[in-house]
Amino acid sequence: MALQLLSIFLFSTLALFSLTESKLNVEYYNKTCPQFETIIQRIVVDKQLASPTTAAGALRLFFHDCMVGGCDASLLISSNSFAAAERDEEINLSLPGDAFDVISRAKTALELQCPGIVSCADILAVATRDLITIVGGPFYKVRLGRKDSFASFTKDVEGHIARPNMTMDTIINMFALKNLNVHEMVALVGAHTIGFSHCSEFRKRLFKFSQTSEFDPSMNPTYAKALQELCSNNTKDMAAFNDVMTPGKFDNMYYINLQKGLGLLASDQAMISDQRTKPIVELFAKDQDAFFKAFSHAMEKVSLYKVKTGKMGEVRRRCDAVNRLEVNPSKKIAS
Repeated sequence: MALQLLSIFLFSTLALFSLTESKLNVEYYNKTCPQFETIIQRIVVDKQLASPTTAAGALRLFFHDCMVGGCDASLLISSNSFAAAERDEEINLSLPGDAFDVISRAKTALELQCPGIVSCADILAVATRDLITIVGGPFYKVRLGRKDSFASFTKDVEGHIARPNMTMDTIINMFALKNLNVHEMVALVGAHTIGFSHCSEFRKRLFKFSQTSEFDPSMNPTYAKALQELCSNNTKDMAAFNDVMTPGKFDNMYYINLQKGLGLLASDQAMISDQRTKPIVELFAKDQDAFFKAFSHAMEKVSLYKVKTGKMGEVRRRCDAVNRLEVNPSKKIAS
């Protein structure tokens, strides 16, 4: 049985590496830009110290980029007179400016050191990994050599990013379409161990939830009442930490919280009651190393999703704009 499971794992892992992905490697910039990782490390450390929410923002930015058409930095492109870009789609409007800023700073520094060499997609992937480690998370290898997309459109976003009010069936199916299984999905959602969510994303759980309960009965009552007070004025800018216990530390407390009814988002709390996800939540709550290993594997897998190499993309001079105005939309790989 163990041999059979190992064979299945190896087959699924090998299937991940397509011909395109095989062109990526961890030493991609060793000769063309040897200071690549050192420069990124300096930039992200400075930014995280100045703005402690940067790590959570970059992680969310990375995930939202990769899930829509692949890890190609299309989310970094600003809208223009030709098209409304992904970053202006409603679900991306709450992405923090700090996350965009740290990537922009790293790109500027790298352009000065080795112009036209390092893609924004690679910067985003490595900066996210480094920021995760700064706040206590696991280190994992990032294969390099991605190219940046030629275009970005708001219409490509819908249906690719999970929302708090979605059912577990919908979320599991959404991840499955990206070749991510339930175990990997639960590990990736553990990114909510850092960061925050606005009241609009969980308000429905707090007020007039049902005819028999003012708030979602799956919530810890004390926690629910505290959130009611926070969100009582219905102010869009008000937010709460996703992990109420250790909000600035990347650890497994998020899963422990779910067991206590301290999950902020409905989709998070649902994982402790769904029989497909509950055993995984319980494993990660008990064993942080298991969570870190699963998270690292899943992040490496996501980072290779529909990457663009060669003529499929370009190395942008600026991360918020393509290199030329004459954009051919057909070059954007379909989501």
